[in-house]
Amino acid sequence: MPGSTTARCGAPGAAAALAVVGRELRAALSGEAGTNALLQLETGDGSYLALAREMQRHPVRGTVTHVDFQIVRRDEVIGADVAVTLVGEAVEVAHGDGIVDQQLFTLPVRAKPSDIPTVVEVDISGLTIGAVIRVADLTLPPGVETELDPDAPVATGVPPRVQQAGAGAEGEAGEAAGGEEQPAEGAAGAAAEQEA
Repeated sequence: MPGSTTARCGAPGAAAALAVVGRELRAALSGEAGTNALLQLETGDGSYLALAREMQRHPVRGTVTHVDFQIVRRDEVIGADVAVTLVGEAVEVAHGDGIVDQQLFTLPVRAKPSDIPTVVEVDISGLTIGAVIRVADLTLPPGVETELDPDAPVATGVPPRVQQAGAGAEGEAGEAAGGEEQPAEGAAGAAAEQEA
């Protein structure tokens, strides 16, 4: 069918092949929720709630050529990956010429389909150099939980690297100075031998 995308609609113990209108699929997945958007699939067998899971794209055009849908129930707790976004400004880190190193970009969560957040925001305004924001520090919406290690780092205040580079330069300068003294001692010794 022109303009359609092949799809597979699956549920525990059952799966069916179907075709969806590509334009409508793009519109449904282009919102803030992305692939976590709760979709209403209309098929010949009835209407189903589903989430888009595995997607295949055209290697050149980048358009979706195939998608696997997961049939869900509104009262069913399911797993999903949610984007992690840093908000605020780490003033103390900036004043110390440090940088904020984000180490976690997606957070695996478990929740009912309608409770899955579009994004998990992490406030870094209180972050300082050497401090770490961990998964345990995140505030998740009601009904949402994660099984990720609570000690896993999300963002870190990293000290400026220029200080390390400066220390290295001083060390190299000291080594160079020490290396120059040896030929000088050798020259002095040679002069003494000539006088003798």
